[in-house]
Amino acid sequence: MDRIYIFDTTLRDGEQAPGASMTLDQKLAIARQLESLGVDIIEAGFPVSSPYQFETVKAVSREIKNSTIAALCRAVKTDIDKAAEAIEAAARKRIHTFIATSPIHMEHKLKKTPDEVLAMAVEAVRYARNLCPEVEFSAEDGTRSDVDFLCRITEKVIEAGAQIVNIPDTVGYSTPEEYGALIAALRNRVPNIDKAILSVHNHNDLGMAVATSLAGIRNGARQIECTINGIGERAGNAAMEEAVMAMKVRKDLFPYELNIDTRQIFKTSRLVANTIAYPLPKNKAIVGENTFLHESGIHQDGVIKCKQTYEIMKPEDVGREVNNIVLGRHSGRNAILTRIAELGITLSPEETELVYTRFLKVADKKKEVYDEDIFSIVNDELGRQNSFYTMEYFNIISGNNPLIPTATVKLSYNGESYQEAAVGDGPVAAIIRAIDRITGLKTRLTDFNLQAVTPNKNALGEAGVTVLIDGKSYNGRGSSTDILEATAKAYLNAVNNYCIHKNRPEGK
Repeated sequence: MDRIYIFDTTLRDGEQAPGASMTLDQKLAIARQLESLGVDIIEAGFPVSSPYQFETVKAVSREIKNSTIAALCRAVKTDIDKAAEAIEAAARKRIHTFIATSPIHMEHKLKKTPDEVLAMAVEAVRYARNLCPEVEFSAEDGTRSDVDFLCRITEKVIEAGAQIVNIPDTVGYSTPEEYGALIAALRNRVPNIDKAILSVHNHNDLGMAVATSLAGIRNGARQIECTINGIGERAGNAAMEEAVMAMKVRKDLFPYELNIDTRQIFKTSRLVANTIAYPLPKNKAIVGENTFLHESGIHQDGVIKCKQTYEIMKPEDVGREVNNIVLGRHSGRNAILTRIAELGITLSPEETELVYTRFLKVADKKKEVYDEDIFSIVNDELGRQNSFYTMEYFNIISGNNPLIPTATVKLSYNGESYQEAAVGDGPVAAIIRAIDRITGLKTRLTDFNLQAVTPNKNALGEAGVTVLIDGKSYNGRGSSTDILEATAKAYLNAVNNYCIHKNRPEGK
């Protein structure tokens, strides 16, 4: 069987989604999970873009042993040098260099002729090849490039030493038929194409990223560049879980070999969603809450008689195993910690105590604690560890009578306690204003969502917010059986993320 390589760019392209910045510890946790998932290549970052990016790529390179670590760089020697230095410690390494090849980009962004771009691409690949055993070249905005020029530059970069050539649909412009034809043209017209792997990297602006990626595979590409949950610039990237499961379910159309352990998909998806505070839509393919639910009587009848009538894959195929152990207030410590380990969550002894204590508090308010609750508890508690501000208590006065919604909030910061009260047109606004009075920040809430983690009246509520501070978006999330407490935690989490970003020493 042909092998399809999975190139994950969650830590680089995915992090470019608004508010999706991650700390070093968060990136390392995701990188470790991607390695467990079986990802072939992890694109760890863009080292030259900042000292922090450089250090995170270095850290991931030291940590990960089974996946190739790729570093992105422009077709510029200083970029390439920085990328080579960042991945020096990696067991398997790749320099990924790119330059735009479409007329609109060459004329308006680069202000260079096609011949100049070709020369830069060839020189960059040749230079990178002397610094790293594996080099990938990307023709940015490839789908809006002239096909003749694309064939020409592909041939020349392969001659210069590129082993992988990526054809990105950078702005999500192409259709599956069109993109498949473009990959087929390169396969047929580039004389030395057999010396390189063709790669696909598609954005989702028109909702076709996975479809165009699979069309590329059907026409000869053998690497898919994607992200967990499809996160990324604008409408995002091709979702890895969708592309992988499409190839697994439709083996008749995609008779290829993959290294992915699909049973790790669900926990990887939840880890990324919780880390960047991006809630998953309930109808999200593969990992959404509704994926394996059936409400229609006809569907229910069919599934009872034969699951294959309305289920094309099993929940356990993506790691959504049916758990026969019910956790609750009477569960033993060993049962709780065993389930946490089964979910792929690794905790230090100190973190284990924090999570266990919080579990007991949640279990006191709920009859049963589900896996989704555990993910939320873990993310909540770990998010508090490096916080600048922690909440000691809050109090709300509200109602539908003439009472003005009022919030009193007490926060601790550097060992000191601060208390403020504020009013608002609702309890959420009052909480936010009280927190802002303590922090002194000028903020604007740009997004707010609230959902039940599990389907019962005692469900843990999970709040997600996006807050604009100093012109940059920061995401936050929080969970509680009290939705106002969940909201306060989420907002404070976003504020803490801002503080971490602002106070991060260079390179830390």
